[in-house]
Amino acid sequence: MTSPTTGSMPLPPRAQPEPPTARTVTAVISILAVSAFVMILNETVLSVALPPLMAEFGVGATTIQWLTTGFLLTMAVVIPTTGYLLGRFSVRALFITALLLFIAGTALAACSPNFGVMLVARIIQAGGTAIVMPLLMTSTLTLVAPQHRGTVMGLNSIVISVGPAIGPTLSGAVIEALSWRWVFGLMVPIAALALVVGLFLMPALGGGRKAPLDLPSVALSLLGFGGVITAVSTASDLATGSLVPPITLAVGVVALVVFALRQTRLQRDGDRALLDLRPFRERNFTLSVTALTIAFGVMLGTVVVLPIYAQSGLGLSVLATGLILLPGGITQGALSPLVGRVYDMVGPKPVVIPGILVVCAAQWWLSTVGPDTTSGRLIAMHMTFSAGMALVQTPLMTHAMTSLPMPLYGHGSAILNTLQQLAGALGTAALIGALVVGASLSGVSGAAAQVAGAQLAFAVGGSVTVAAVVCACFITRHRAQEGRG
Repeated sequence: MTSPTTGSMPLPPRAQPEPPTARTVTAVISILAVSAFVMILNETVLSVALPPLMAEFGVGATTIQWLTTGFLLTMAVVIPTTGYLLGRFSVRALFITALLLFIAGTALAACSPNFGVMLVARIIQAGGTAIVMPLLMTSTLTLVAPQHRGTVMGLNSIVISVGPAIGPTLSGAVIEALSWRWVFGLMVPIAALALVVGLFLMPALGGGRKAPLDLPSVALSLLGFGGVITAVSTASDLATGSLVPPITLAVGVVALVVFALRQTRLQRDGDRALLDLRPFRERNFTLSVTALTIAFGVMLGTVVVLPIYAQSGLGLSVLATGLILLPGGITQGALSPLVGRVYDMVGPKPVVIPGILVVCAAQWWLSTVGPDTTSGRLIAMHMTFSAGMALVQTPLMTHAMTSLPMPLYGHGSAILNTLQQLAGALGTAALIGALVVGASLSGVSGAAAQVAGAQLAFAVGGSVTVAAVVCACFITRHRAQEGRG
């Protein structure tokens, strides 16, 4: 038996780690998947509650969207450290830390008296979620045989994609029956139960790598990602002559360039990079990640804009808005495992290219919404979009990660999850910004202005998705996939 690194010499028998049993693998992935599902709901769980929260906290759309954008931005800042964390600490230790952070943030959110406290609570929640998502992906890639990864990643996609999709539905029902505080209050015992089960079943796999955490890299990632997100989130302020958007964008871009240069130098200097950028040398990884992050950003932006349009533009209730989004979530959840199995058989292109075209077309279809759009038509639009996302997300995620050698799984997972959350924050900020600009330029007010803003927001989403279509066309099979299909 050889070590995981290609071309290495066989290890002496005593040096061989005990391979995890099938039961252990199933327990690890199941616990992580359930925990991640509860956590990932928080990316969009407040989307249908944004209009009521705007009224309760006395803030506007560009401010309230920071409850989503701030959550995603925190994930984008924390996730780059997970490559380091996965090497330094065991799966068990990271799981316990993540659940404790999430429970603390969720409990604080449930009793938040104002917008500031709610934002802090969302940031704490995001810290726990940021650890669990790469933990789930890396554990899958490390423990599951290559020929079955597409299938298992398809099941994981139910967590990653369906959680945000059904979050508005679940929260809409809870808000209608109780109040927005119970959206968080009901999550606390579920997360606590997951923690208790994990304490008994989660093994202490991995960890042990002794390396210092590069704090300047952490600071640079905060400046870089924070600057870019802030610039996009405040882009609408350009109309008033504000210099905040261009200044923060410049700071963010410069910080990200310095961050990348520092990671390259640290990697050469004793493998000390906070985020190893070598995965970008793999063409399929770069193309797949680019297409996936664009689609993911548009998805989260859509899930935030659609409820605002439905409630403020059409006058629908919170519960009705959630129910409109439910069929799309079910569609995505039902298709994701099937798409994973198809990917295992035929590779990426036969599913990704049709999928990304459907996503793009659905965005342009959504841009035709009006003041008299029926609920049935809105459901059909969202279901079409969700079906396209199911065809895109699992294959691209699996293809990106399996293009890497095993030693880079942790950093590849950190890169993928970082860019997804950054794209989610950017997509939310960009589509909300387009909503605000479209409403202000429409020359009308009230519900009609919200309709005009939604039309522009979805048109922006359709335009951005074209770049993902181009990337998907250049993705190729791995050598192991040649001859399939």
